[in-house]
Amino acid sequence: MELFFYAVFGGLAAVVAALELSKSNKDRINTSSAFNSFKNNYLLVYSLMMAGDWLQGPYVYYLYSTYGYGKGEIGQLFIAGFGSSMLFGTIVGSLADKQGRKRACVTYCITYILSCITKHSPQYKVLMLGRILGGIATSLLFSAFESWLVAEHFKRGFDQQWLSLTFSKAIFLGNGLVAILSGLFGNVLVDTLALGPVAPFDAASCFLAIGMAIILSSWTENFGDPSESKDLLTQFRGAAVAIASDEKIALLGAIQSLFEGSMYTFVFLWTPALSPNDEEIPHGFIFATFMLASMLGSSLASRLMARSALRVESYMQIVFAVSSAALMLPILTTFLVVPTGVKGGSISFTGCIQLLGFCAFESCVGIFWPSIMKMRSQYIPEEARSTIMNFFRIPLNIFVCVVLYNVDAFPITVMFGMCSIFLLVACILQRRLMAISDKPIKAKPNNLSAARCDIDSYFEATDWQLKDRDGESEPLNI
Repeated sequence: MELFFYAVFGGLAAVVAALELSKSNKDRINTSSAFNSFKNNYLLVYSLMMAGDWLQGPYVYYLYSTYGYGKGEIGQLFIAGFGSSMLFGTIVGSLADKQGRKRACVTYCITYILSCITKHSPQYKVLMLGRILGGIATSLLFSAFESWLVAEHFKRGFDQQWLSLTFSKAIFLGNGLVAILSGLFGNVLVDTLALGPVAPFDAASCFLAIGMAIILSSWTENFGDPSESKDLLTQFRGAAVAIASDEKIALLGAIQSLFEGSMYTFVFLWTPALSPNDEEIPHGFIFATFMLASMLGSSLASRLMARSALRVESYMQIVFAVSSAALMLPILTTFLVVPTGVKGGSISFTGCIQLLGFCAFESCVGIFWPSIMKMRSQYIPEEARSTIMNFFRIPLNIFVCVVLYNVDAFPITVMFGMCSIFLLVACILQRRLMAISDKPIKAKPNNLSAARCDIDSYFEATDWQLKDRDGESEPLNI
């Protein structure tokens, strides 16, 4: 069966290479040299940040186990990380709109470096502190960098469609190629060089420090709403009002939580799904295969978003439907394929079918990330971008904590069925989002001032005024 793994990996690699090399003018976006310089700078920083994150992932559980902690104690540490992201991460991430996105990105680097340093201690309290710091850093990673990019992109007067190019390349590199290389590099440090399970965390600190130096030397600061009149509570209230008063923002948040919740649950489920009878499977190689499938998805996304006539809201319905079907495979194979019941050995025929389905799901993940980024840039108001994005992560973190706490309480087929239903609901909500986004904008009074929008259409805001850089207001004519 080893040949099967190589065949899947080689097939995906060939398809990705063919997609990248066969791009025509229709698949490419003509840009300026100034934009290319800006994009490459961001991609370099983002790749370094993701390298710092990916290097740690495969060795967190392993490190804790080498310190002598059991499954229950390790589970508590993981729950603390997601809980920290939900509570403290939401607060710190929301400060990016007021205190500056560049400053928030630097804070991410410092926080994650400190989290890596704590891994040198076997003390449970120190490791718990590291998980809390890691949770805060995760919220900043998935909000501050994107918020800085969107604001800086429009501040420099670049075309809106060019933003999708940066998004797709960032996912192709940061969530695909960098993930694969980080896994291989971590394996060299731990196994080949025998530097121990802490070595990947030290390497991650180095990459984060290099990225921080580039940010400090080449990035300019930008803000959401820098006015001194708004405290953090007012900022939270304003973001909540924006979500409650604009159905498009609420739908986007629900779609994101449903998909990412299913995605994080899949991370915990794919290993027992592929080896239910303790079959020997190459975890690292399968992980690299999944990342290659994600690269395939991001490559497809770049082609789709290069066509101005094709709307993200349209093709994402298909993506959610396919991902729902892919995670339904473990349930179908349970009824259609007779289990062997033989302990050990290589991957079973059922496992092979499921692996292909999981690769299809990972391809959908690769399409999802740049596409959801583009929709967020269209629908979330600039003045509260980081705050609202962190609000979106609250239900996600609650869901993941619940799943982690009850991961052994339900059969694996029930968990996959739940994820499949969530993705189907996301498909339905995406259809609703497309329907209401086609409607013309109508003014209605609210309590939150609208952000200045450099995109071609106005955001639905609450008092329908635009604030200029001096804090003065001017009426919005519709």
